[in-house]
Amino acid sequence: MANVQTVAERQQAGKLARERSPRSNNAMIGNVDRDPVELLQQNSEGRVAALVPLRYGRMSVSPFTFYRGSAVLQAHDLSGTTYSGITIPVCGDAHLMNFGGFATPERQLVFDLNDFDEVAPGPWEWDVKRLAASFAIAGEQMGINRGSVKDIIATAIHEYRDRMHSYAECSALELWHEIVTFERMLETATTSEGRQLINRAMEKAAGRTHESMLGKMATQRDGRWTIQDAPPALFHPGGPNSLLGKDQKWADSDEWKGALASAFERYLQTISPERRQLIAQFELQDTAFKVVGVGSVGTFCLVMLFIDGHGKPLFLQVKEARQSVVARFFETDIPAHEGERVVTGQRLLQAASDSFLGWTTGPAGRYFYFRQLRDMKISAEVERMSSTILQGYARLCGWALARAHAKGGGRAVEIAAYLGSGGRFAEALTDYALAYSGQNQKDYDTFIRACRTGKLESRSDEDMAADFRV
Repeated sequence: MANVQTVAERQQAGKLARERSPRSNNAMIGNVDRDPVELLQQNSEGRVAALVPLRYGRMSVSPFTFYRGSAVLQAHDLSGTTYSGITIPVCGDAHLMNFGGFATPERQLVFDLNDFDEVAPGPWEWDVKRLAASFAIAGEQMGINRGSVKDIIATAIHEYRDRMHSYAECSALELWHEIVTFERMLETATTSEGRQLINRAMEKAAGRTHESMLGKMATQRDGRWTIQDAPPALFHPGGPNSLLGKDQKWADSDEWKGALASAFERYLQTISPERRQLIAQFELQDTAFKVVGVGSVGTFCLVMLFIDGHGKPLFLQVKEARQSVVARFFETDIPAHEGERVVTGQRLLQAASDSFLGWTTGPAGRYFYFRQLRDMKISAEVERMSSTILQGYARLCGWALARAHAKGGGRAVEIAAYLGSGGRFAEALTDYALAYSGQNQKDYDTFIRACRTGKLESRSDEDMAADFRV
């Protein structure tokens, strides 16, 4: 059994961490003496070659989409900074678009982190800095004045600090059961505009179900459902619209289906017996390749469509898990299986996780994890937000991140003691976020030059879709 420290001992450890990394040091952006294009090319290795230009195309839209797709750069840079020495499971990619709403297994609509591809043990500060910088970059892109952007960043950090102090007083079980529901968000909303936005989000989530997706994504013929190709975003691996290349052996459908069936059986062993019993009531109808996100473009991602005896659907997403950018730049112990890393990290950090969350090893030794494709999932439409609403959203993200760190790491007391009750940490993070926004712009400019000169090939969704039109 572990030797449990007293609260006083843990508080003292948190305060001593300031000696290792004074809070003012958090303003430093780290080691930016690197070639961003070279790091991005390294990060693209092993991806589907035909989709890498689409990854760069989506990143090229704006400095913010570039930031979303370049977590590897910030992890590299942060590895050149000091940190408090307090290590917990971190999201690794906690920018403002990786928070959102989704349904718990009990059908509650909650707000939480929702992307864990980069999850790994690491410095908790890295998550807070990625979040803070995302608000600086988004705010500046939206044309919000510098003073208001500072207020938005400070709001997120103050909320993180205040919530962490509250969580430092909670028992382990209280933290494990803490959950940020949309009802609680309504109770804490400070403006009528904010409450209206939350209510609209709840209405939107209610309509985002497996059944609503079935008619949009698939067609039925002779009693069987088939997912409709919509390249480059969605296509059948062995079909005429495939972008996977001949070397992947996807054209041999029998060999591919056999490998997929074996991988699926291995997945079933990672979920609980009652979940296996539930899945047994569904029949697999079709499988297609789906291109998702910005940073994930080019990684292997499949959608599996199942139908039960009542004709009702279940969509499962099978997503490739690669080495975390945190693990690449921060030496730590993680599971040998990258899919298990994602699943374990998600279960630790989220208040309630997907019922079908599990992992497997696929063809060619690739690691994958499973989850539902859509279950009342919604994301913020940041570009439509006013400065006031973005500030309210920053507060929610700060709250959700503090909850995740407190539960997943069990170090709320230490982190709260390190933060203190004043504004020193928030001031440093605001300086950091604004400085890193400037660095992100420099990297974006370098990236765009590489695309224009042909060093990197960049193609938009529209350009690639035109390849398939008759």
